[in-house]
Amino acid sequence: MRLIPLFLCLLFSACAGYQLGGVKPGIMRDVQTIAVPMFTNESLEPRAETLATSAAIDAFIQDGTYRIASTDSADAILEASLHEIDYFQIRSSRLDTLRPEELQNTVTLVWTVRDARGSNRILAQGSSTGTSTFFVDSNLQTSRHNALPDALERASQAMVSRLANGF
Repeated sequence: MRLIPLFLCLLFSACAGYQLGGVKPGIMRDVQTIAVPMFTNESLEPRAETLATSAAIDAFIQDGTYRIASTDSADAILEASLHEIDYFQIRSSRLDTLRPEELQNTVTLVWTVRDARGSNRILAQGSSTGTSTFFVDSNLQTSRHNALPDALERASQAMVSRLANGF
C-alpha cells in the first residue's frame, strides 16, 4: 500500500521539465509572424535570390512556428543574402581526372532577424549552410542550376530550425 504513492511519484517525476508545444528561443518568444522580403544575391548565380527566398518561405511554412506576413503587419523581418555558392569535386572520370563526374555544392545564407515594431533591434543573426551532391551530365551549367534548389532548401531548413528551436 505504501509503494503505490512512491511509484506514482517516481512515474510523474520522470517527465519533469518536458512540455508540449513549440519552444522558441527567449528573444523570439513574442514573435508570431515574420516577413520575408526578397533575399539579396552576393553570388555569381543569376536569379538565385528568388530560389533562396522561396526555399526560406517554404521552410517557415513547413515548420509552422511562425506565420508569414507582409512587412507592414509582421512582428519581425528576416533580412538575408545568398552569400556564396561553392562547388567541390567528389568524383572524377577514370580516364580524365580534370573532368568531374560528381560534384557537391555548398550554399551559405547570411541572415538577420529584426524587430518590425518600430525599433530596429536585432533579434537574431547568423549564417546557415546547405549542401547537395549531383552528377554532371553533358551540360555542367544545367546540372549546377538543377542542384541549387536542394542546397538552398537545406540551408533554409537549418536557418528556420535555429530560429524556431534555438539550435
